[in-house]
Parts: sequence; structure tokens; C-alpha cells
Amino acid sequence: MKRGILLAGALLGTLLLLVLALSRLNSLMEPAASPVALRNTRPLVLDAGHGGEDGGAVSLTGVPESQINLAIVLKLRDVLGLYGVDPVVLREEDVSLHDESADTLREKKRSDLKNRVAAIEAVEGGTLLSIHQNTYTSSRYHGSHVFYAPTEGSQELAEHFQNSIKAALQPENERAVKRIPDTVYIMNHVTCPAVLIECGFLTNPEEESLLRDEGYQRRLSAVVAAAWLTAP
Repeated sequence: MKRGILLAGALLGTLLLLVLALSRLNSLMEPAASPVALRNTRPLVLDAGHGGEDGGAVSLTGVPESQINLAIVLKLRDVLGLYGVDPVVLREEDVSLHDESADTLREKKRSDLKNRVAAIEAVEGGTLLSIHQNTYTSSRYHGSHVFYAPTEGSQELAEHFQNSIKAALQPENERAVKRIPDTVYIMNHVTCPAVLIECGFLTNPEEESLLRDEGYQRRLSAVVAAAWLTAP
């Protein structure tokens, strides 16, 4: 009974966050767009970066990036579900998606990347949203940063996500979107629109603490979900 009450409370709180995020985005749109039109019906693929043996970066308190990415993706899936959106989630556990035949860490990583690309390409008319965390040698940097693939529609979508995060969550964030570097395998091997969100810096003490916090993860997920639901 107690667990059911807690889950219901969390669901209600998440729905409220999503409504507030949508309202905030609506206030920044043209008057003709009011109220917000939830016009995005394209299939969505959610990729929680890294996983399993490949933990990605490590936070200041020793938490692997892969676990934070997954926590955000799962919350994002649940938030989108409140509006009837059922995204394809590439991984729902902290695991690698490599073939069983892969033995070495390098083979597993290569197999994992190829399998993710294949899964994304199998979604007809889909869009990829990949969730990651940032790091830097200095601890002073913070804030989300959105990157886009060299595919049609990706830059426009990235700008929409970046502007939405700034408007609803990080008003001081002045970052401009960037094209993804050639070294990022998945984003350079898919043919669909694709965006990668570096949610924050694991090397900034305050932001690292936020990124590990379930409440902040829900807020960020609600903002990203609202951005997707209102994407052009």
C-alpha cells in the first residue's frame, strides 16, 4: 500500500513537471501556436549512452556515466508515456549491447555500437535522442549542451532542444548547438535525424550532485519530453 502511494505521488509530480515545462515553452512561442500543439508523432529512439563494461566517464563521487544516462532515459520514457508516446529504448539495464561472440573489451565496444546503429536504422521514420554526460579538466563548466548529427533535420531539432532546456531549466545557459565530432560512431552512422544531449558536467561538484538526484532527473526529463512533444 505504502509503495503504491509513493508511486502514485511520483507519477503525479512528474505529470505536473511536464505540464509546467509545456506551459513554459508555450509562453515563448508565437501567439498563433497557443496553446501548445503536441504535434510530434514521429517514432522516437532513446539511447542511454555507454553501458555494461563501458561505463563512460566517472562522476566526482564515483558513479559511472552509463548509470546516470540510463536513469534519465528511463524517466524520460515514463514521462513521454503520460502523453501516449511509446519510444524505443535501446537498453533498459546497465548492460552493453554487444554480440555474445565478442570477447575483448574492444570487440564488445565495437559490436555494441554496430548493434545500436542497426536497431536505430530498423525504426522506420525514427529520430534518435542519445543521452550522455559531459566532463572537462576544469570544474567550473556546467550546463547542458546539445549536438546534432550530419543528417537532415538534426540541427533544427538540436536547436529546439537547446532552447527548450534554456527556457525551462537553465536560463543562464548560453551554449550554441554544435555538429557532433566525426569520432562519435553512432551519430555518424545513422541516416535519421539524431541529437545527442550532454545533460551536464560530471566534473562540476554542484551539477554532478544534481545529475545524481532523482528529483532533478525528473525535472530534466520533463523538459526534454516537452521539447520532443512540441518539436517542429
